[in-house]
Amino acid sequence: MSGESPDPSASRYDRHVIRSYAAPALTFVRGEGSRVWDAAGRRYLDFATGIAVNALGHSHPVWVRRVQEQAARLTHVSNLYRNEGQGALAEALARRCGPGRALFCNSGAEANEALLKLARLHGVRKSGQEGVCFGVVVAEKAFHGRTFGGMSATPQEKIQKGFRPLLTGFTAAPLNDLAAWDRAIDARTTAAVLIETIQGEGGVNPASSEFLRGVERLCRERNVLLMIDEIQCGVGRTGAFFAFERAGIRPDAIAMAKGLGGGFPIGAIWVAPPHDDLFTAGSHGTTFGGGALASAAALAVLEVIEKEGLLEKVTRQSAPWHERLRGLVALRPDLVSEVRGEGYMVGVILKCDPVPVCAALREAGLLTAPAGGVAVRLLPPLTASAEELAESVDVLTRVLRDWKPA
Repeated sequence: MSGESPDPSASRYDRHVIRSYAAPALTFVRGEGSRVWDAAGRRYLDFATGIAVNALGHSHPVWVRRVQEQAARLTHVSNLYRNEGQGALAEALARRCGPGRALFCNSGAEANEALLKLARLHGVRKSGQEGVCFGVVVAEKAFHGRTFGGMSATPQEKIQKGFRPLLTGFTAAPLNDLAAWDRAIDARTTAAVLIETIQGEGGVNPASSEFLRGVERLCRERNVLLMIDEIQCGVGRTGAFFAFERAGIRPDAIAMAKGLGGGFPIGAIWVAPPHDDLFTAGSHGTTFGGGALASAAALAVLEVIEKEGLLEKVTRQSAPWHERLRGLVALRPDLVSEVRGEGYMVGVILKCDPVPVCAALREAGLLTAPAGGVAVRLLPPLTASAEELAESVDVLTRVLRDWKPA
């Protein structure tokens, strides 16, 4: 593929869009399945999927039909009233999560914000007063969003810089170091822990099953909420509906978003008893959360995952894909240190800056996302075929074989 062509959208971005992101490299105008097309008519294999959002790829016919049907029937009534889809979606999530209740919002950041409010309420119940038990233990290299609560829970300088003072009460401990978490979790002052089962933005770092089980034990011993952030790694991305399932743990609360809506903005938390009564009327709210359109989109995602057997497909196809990806280490041991992740959430870990590598892969027709300053992140749609997975390895092989680090 040649260099970027002129695009009238670029000048509009330059003049009118706040530059909180780097200047967009190109403009996408159409998508179908695992492919997207830009304004110049070039086609790409999309293994970024809007950062793990497009779980069913682009414009899956069932998803499109369900959203169109809902848009023609009812779009929005606010949470002052019920809508049919929200109740159906909460019931569907309960079948996946177990007994408990769901609270809906619009994004992963909002879902984590709700978890942090839940932790505060639990701390008040636990201690009998405000301001005593409100600490939250998080993992080093974590990413939990860009709200003030999310930033405070994200121990990364690039996220927090310029926005201090942040919320207090957060303690960071190394992922998979159970002894450090044992020291950090204080029975008197810690209300909750918040862990990504697989860190995405931090560089595709999986939490080990042994570590998760150990943290669960500490939480039970000290009456601390076990809150799991599955915003990027959940909703089938690892071959299980939730990535934590492999560890056999039972979280007190789960945050989900991204792939849940399949391209439509939605977030949710699920809370287990006896903590599902902590939020009461007026203690939290959202204008759009769990609206009719968003619920229809999420229900369509769950319908397709089940009817097309996508969890089984991801499990079956990811093993040979990972094996081929690990061949990149042998191809360029000077450049590639390892391949890690689970299912369709994989990081090719480099010994150089991944950003220019991702740009070169885009030029070669493969969309990826950098992560943690070390990883080329691959996030195929759950519907990706074995042939498309193989194609991604072929493109990576061609680009990395000839890559010359600066």
